[in-house]
Amino acid sequence: MSEVQTFSYSIWGRVQGVGYRAWMTRVARDLGLKGFVCNRPDGSVYAEATGPVEALRRLEELCWVGPAAARVERVLIEEVSSFHTDDFYIKRV
Repeated sequence: MSEVQTFSYSIWGRVQGVGYRAWMTRVARDLGLKGFVCNRPDGSVYAEATGPVEALRRLEELCWVGPAAARVERVLIEEVSSFHTDDFYIKRV
């Protein structure tokens, strides 16, 4: 069984108003990850995901792609303390 970790993902560029959160929710669920994604006031998108390291690394790669209308300029990934949730969802802040 693969090691389970939690990473945060901060994504900058044209990532708000282009369906990035909905896209990431679908991708994360397809990868079997749990967590959330939300918009930040500075125009970036922030997510936390828990799951197998291989799936988290794949999410990292896909963060650079995003939905068709997105233009990702920067992605920062950090290991964070794990949290408990049963799904991956869009967090309203």
